[in-house]
Amino acid sequence: MQRFLSIVSNLWRAEDLRRRVIITLGLLMLFRLAANVPLPDVDLDRIRTLLSSNQFLGILNVFAGNTLSNLSIAMLGVGPYITATIIMQLLTMIYPRLKEIYYEEGEAGRAKFNQYARLLTIPLAVLQAFGFLKFLQAQQIIFFVGLYPLFRDVIIVTAGTMFIMWLGELITEQKLSNGTSLIIFSGIVARGPDLLRQVAVGFNAAQINSYLILILMSVLIIAGVVFVTEAERRVPLNFAKRVRGSKIYGGASTYLPIRVNQAGVMPIIFALSVLLFPVTLGQILSASGLTVFKSMADVVNHLFQNQGIFSLLYFLLVFGFTYFYTAITFEPHEMAQNFQKSGAFIPGIRPGQETAKFLQRLVSRVTLFGAAFLGLIAVLPNITQSLTGLRFAGLGGTSILILVAVALESIKQVEGELSVRRYEV
Repeated sequence: MQRFLSIVSNLWRAEDLRRRVIITLGLLMLFRLAANVPLPDVDLDRIRTLLSSNQFLGILNVFAGNTLSNLSIAMLGVGPYITATIIMQLLTMIYPRLKEIYYEEGEAGRAKFNQYARLLTIPLAVLQAFGFLKFLQAQQIIFFVGLYPLFRDVIIVTAGTMFIMWLGELITEQKLSNGTSLIIFSGIVARGPDLLRQVAVGFNAAQINSYLILILMSVLIIAGVVFVTEAERRVPLNFAKRVRGSKIYGGASTYLPIRVNQAGVMPIIFALSVLLFPVTLGQILSASGLTVFKSMADVVNHLFQNQGIFSLLYFLLVFGFTYFYTAITFEPHEMAQNFQKSGAFIPGIRPGQETAKFLQRLVSRVTLFGAAFLGLIAVLPNITQSLTGLRFAGLGGTSILILVAVALESIKQVEGELSVRRYEV
């Protein structure tokens, strides 16, 4: 708590950081405003009943930043943008030119890469909006008379998605947190009072043991995420001595911190985004009216309603995306080259290629524990829900997981900004 208060105090004393905090809060308020503007011809009581009875849709609502419960113009949240980013990252493994743009062309290349992701977001948002609106129509939650209302709402939802994506990028530009993560964070916080109301209304003294298990699970999730996020392997690093004239430079020793979970909360967000895609595709196929496609959609929906299958897929995706995102953010060959240029070396390891191989092996071993632990923490709420029978346990656990991870990442980023200004944090 003292560390947090110190950060807040120092943050507020820096005029430019204070201005960026105010801008970030203003952008989040715009997001919450859009999240509470519903589409026309919507039965909100029905959608809330459906969300409370369908675990997958409940998790999707968390992922969308609590926009689905109001069936708002931004009901897809940042989901299509995240899916587009995943697709673009996967394409770097297939197309060398795209990989060159992302890794070798610096900031200009990253900007071009992000622009491609934005353009890809548009068709993905259209497809997801169409599929989900058809699903809601089948559930008699939204009513369309003719094609025009459906076409209108698809355009509105797509525009809402692009607006939220733009807000997220503006937040990221403030360099206080990742905009996408913070939007999801703010949606979960906004949902907090409603979740507490559900707990209070549904409280049953006969289930006191279940509530104690839920509290224990929440503590384990918070402790686990903090432990994995803060844990790091420190690699010793020495700098060679250089003689220039009468002065000697270098010769210092430091360390390279390799975090157990380099990817932060992004594997969770990526996994939920990928889990959304088959359901959306199933609804699009079902909307075609063909019996074969409708049967396929029913099979997909049935699979995702199965707690065991859903938890297994969730774990595997979180595990895989932890490695995937780590490979994107931590490039051993580039790091080894930078060491060599600056005269740094790892004791006992040859500079250059040998250093890159050493870092690659080390990161793979360290990430193995982080990926397995993060995957387990991700499915722990679902396991707890099965054990306790409490309907909100899975959603509450997922929310806690994202809240803690995003909060820790934001604190680290703010501390980095403060350290540049030589504040003591």
